[in-house]
Amino acid sequence: MKLKLHWQIMIAMALGIISGSLFQAVYHGKPEGWLFSIFISMGTIFIRLLRMIIVPLIFASIVSGVSNIGEGKSLGRIGFKTLIYYISTSLIAIVIGLTLTNLIKPGVGFSGHITTTFKAGDIKTPGSISDILIRMIPLNPVHAASSGDMLGIIFFSIILGIGITRISKENGNYIKKFFNSFFELVMKVTDIIIKFAPIGVFGLMTKVVANTGFVMIKAVGKYMATIAAGLTIHFGIILPLIFFLFTRINPIKHYRAMASTLATAFSTSSSSATLPITMKNIEQNAGVSNKISSFVLPLGATVNMDGTALYECAGVIFISQVLGLKLTLIQQFVVVITALLASIGAAGIPSAGLVVIFIVTQAIGFKDADVAVIIGTMLAVDRPLDMFRTMTNVLSDSVGTVVIAKSEGEKDLYKKITSSQKSS
Repeated sequence: MKLKLHWQIMIAMALGIISGSLFQAVYHGKPEGWLFSIFISMGTIFIRLLRMIIVPLIFASIVSGVSNIGEGKSLGRIGFKTLIYYISTSLIAIVIGLTLTNLIKPGVGFSGHITTTFKAGDIKTPGSISDILIRMIPLNPVHAASSGDMLGIIFFSIILGIGITRISKENGNYIKKFFNSFFELVMKVTDIIIKFAPIGVFGLMTKVVANTGFVMIKAVGKYMATIAAGLTIHFGIILPLIFFLFTRINPIKHYRAMASTLATAFSTSSSSATLPITMKNIEQNAGVSNKISSFVLPLGATVNMDGTALYECAGVIFISQVLGLKLTLIQQFVVVITALLASIGAAGIPSAGLVVIFIVTQAIGFKDADVAVIIGTMLAVDRPLDMFRTMTNVLSDSVGTVVIAKSEGEKDLYKKITSSQKSS
């Protein structure tokens, strides 16, 4: 019997941890050799394959989705629902992070080892918050695609999709048919790439465990526990509750439908890289129409970062506690708003949240020189947190897609899962 993809990925993750531990032990934290290079290459190739398909997938899916929604009134309604959902869940996540960090106070009395080799200049800090909003409009859509500017690609794709709905019916149908066919082609290519996921995950996990081990994880355990607790509350309580309240469907069905997606998000730490699998599962397993998923999911993979928003807020409060500073309510409010905007501008790639956290620290007056050493230590233990917050980001995207599909009157949700359960 052939194992389902998510079980293959889970087994690959376990084997990768064992493999990485062996390399860690044999080479004392500095793994090398031809075999290790091959294992690393497996993960690198898989990530490159996923990234290769991201731009055409986002472009084709959004143009196809927006143009197929139909009239501008329908598009505006779905777009408004999507925006409200993304802002609401991100704000809830931020408040959770803010509350837990103030209650647990992980940075008070911090005595963990902090590396002094990390420099603020080593991290490329993003522009101002206004720059994040302005760069949504690309000066050159082709350059935006070649440089991986996801916000620019999404904005241009939405405008192009809207434009298709405004031209003559004859020409519009012709162009819609082209983009629908192109999207189908991209999804087929995605299916081929996804088949190599277990091999790629094995290589990624081997590299992570072999290079970092488990020593630094113990050094800042309280900080990690705080972030993990916040993500757990949002992942395991808030999102399922929102899902049930708006759909009246058992959330367990959704977790089952998205199992391989969540496993891939956890192993790759990239919501963008996981997008192809998310779209496949939300349509095939959850039963959401392409009209909804092709608009909501690509947008969510870039602008809806619940886990990242929670992390940005909690991380800055943690830094202030380590420095012995007590933020006022006004300063914490600035952190909340800035964390929301920063999470929107965070790229869907591993550890993007840790880079963007400099936006938030600067907004409340911290200088890079003061916080660089602390962020350096956070970077050392960021991988497992990054994996968890990526799962949270992706789950929020998928929950929002189903909620919006339900609100639009779609009735064939999770029928494939229900029928398969009855047959078994």
